[in-house]
Amino acid sequence: MAVKILEMKKESAPAARFIGKKYTGSANWEEWWANNWFDRLEETPGLALNDNGYVGAVHIVDGMPEYWIGMFFPSGTQVPEGFEHVDMEPVDYAVFYLCGSMESGEFFSMDTHNMCLRELEAHGLKRKEDDWCFERYNCPRFTTPDESGKVILDYGISVEGES
Repeated sequence: MAVKILEMKKESAPAARFIGKKYTGSANWEEWWANNWFDRLEETPGLALNDNGYVGAVHIVDGMPEYWIGMFFPSGTQVPEGFEHVDMEPVDYAVFYLCGSMESGEFFSMDTHNMCLRELEAHGLKRKEDDWCFERYNCPRFTTPDESGKVILDYGISVEGES
C-alpha cells in the first residue's frame, strides 16, 4: 500500500452543525467547485475542526451511508439558503495524517480505512460504530504536493470516549 500514516492525533469536537449538501450516492465535488459553494460557506466563521480545509463526511443512517460535503460550524449557525445541515453531538476523533499520491485513489479505499482502524486498536481506541468519519482537505497539506508528488489527507474517525 502506497498510503502511509504519518501521525495520529486525537481531536475533540464540540456540538456542531455541519452545513453543506447531503448525498445518498457519490458525493459531487465538481458541482461544489463549479458553483463556488465553499466561498458562500466561508462567509460565516466555522469551527477550528475545519483546520483551513473543506470536508467530506459520512455516517450510517438506517444501515446506509449518508455522504456530506461542507464544513463544521458552531451549533445553531444559520444555514444559508440552498444548503442543508445536520446537527452533531460532541465527539472525539482520531485524526490520521495520511501521505500518498492523489492519483492512486488509495486514500479512499477500504484498505486505507482498515489500516486506520488497526492503528486505532494499537492505540487502545475504539471506533464509535455508525458515527462520523471525515476527510479534511487542508490547504496547503492536501493542495500542495511535495517534491515527490505526495499530499497529506486528514482522515478522522469518531472514537468512543469523553468529549
